[in-house]
Amino acid sequence: MERRKFLTQAALASASVALAAALPATLSANPMHNITTLTGSSSKRFRPLHKAGLGGVAIGNGFQQHSDVASLQTMEAAWNAGIRYYDTSPWYGLGISERRMGMFLKDKPKEQFTISTKIGRILEPHENFQADGLLWEGKMNFKHRYDYSAAGARRSVEDSLQRLGLSSIDIVFIHDLSPDNGDMKDKWTTYFAEAANGAMKELTKMREEGLIKGWGLGVNTIEPILKTLEVADPDIFLSACQYSLIEHEADLDKVFPKVAEKDVSIVVGAPLCAGFLAGKDRYLYSGKFPAGVKEKLKALQQVAQNHGVDLRTAALQFAAAPDVVSAVIPGASNAQQAIANTESFEAKIPADFWKELKAEKLIAAHAPVPAV
Repeated sequence: MERRKFLTQAALASASVALAAALPATLSANPMHNITTLTGSSSKRFRPLHKAGLGGVAIGNGFQQHSDVASLQTMEAAWNAGIRYYDTSPWYGLGISERRMGMFLKDKPKEQFTISTKIGRILEPHENFQADGLLWEGKMNFKHRYDYSAAGARRSVEDSLQRLGLSSIDIVFIHDLSPDNGDMKDKWTTYFAEAANGAMKELTKMREEGLIKGWGLGVNTIEPILKTLEVADPDIFLSACQYSLIEHEADLDKVFPKVAEKDVSIVVGAPLCAGFLAGKDRYLYSGKFPAGVKEKLKALQQVAQNHGVDLRTAALQFAAAPDVVSAVIPGASNAQQAIANTESFEAKIPADFWKELKAEKLIAAHAPVPAV
């Protein structure tokens, strides 16, 4: 596979400034970060060009089936609204999300957007694969097997490039290497050891080669993130299900200070708790409602009503507020949701709303909130 040469810092900065001028202020570029070069010169770590992103679960038929046309319309709406960061995975629909995202992005100038995908599962052909308990709807023509080895990481990246139809991937996350993964549970540390000796070293090598710009973990718990910081040299983590209006203290107190020490950033996944904070009758991905979450939602809704604030908008802006957060990636099932999410990043929320949330102890007293 041909090595991709990095853009220079000046070229990246120029592209970001041009894009920022055309987008609303809240969608403008992250502070520019250098990326590790082949010469090994000291530099800061890569971040997505823009904070507002689109998660690829729904594009992969998460929760419900969508047509190719509807999915492309969702992506077009997101792009036209200013979204320039897209996150996907081989796991999302067992290839469906990557294929659909790639179909839309392949004709876009690569310097204008950031794309991330994941490794850890190798897809293998399987006619009309069926598995109980999967999140994905519709027909799937692939099954998967776990592989966190060096060779598996290299193959997964190459396979993703083929499905996406792109010449490069910016960020690669090691996916679901976590105790909440039902296939792993207590064995996750065994898989982690494989990744530490295999995938993590290989992704670092790919970064040095210029095949990718950064790597980290994409997980739903904090333990793997903290452990990776101890044994490897990651650039960015996708922390899903851990930083939202419902739950945020563990990330805030345990993860954020550690990643900040190493100039590593956080992409917030599931900022709406898989639709829970936007009015969907579900909480995250397990199909269960933990004790107290429905009561907390009612309390949040009451404060939002007191101040005339849309709770979904508040949830997205809350997730984006910490300096260590480089992107927030809500999903969208249709074009209207994509537009609404983008508009939420631009809306103004009164300072008294955040003050009341803290006074009612609905969010941590030291949690960053958007500047007014």
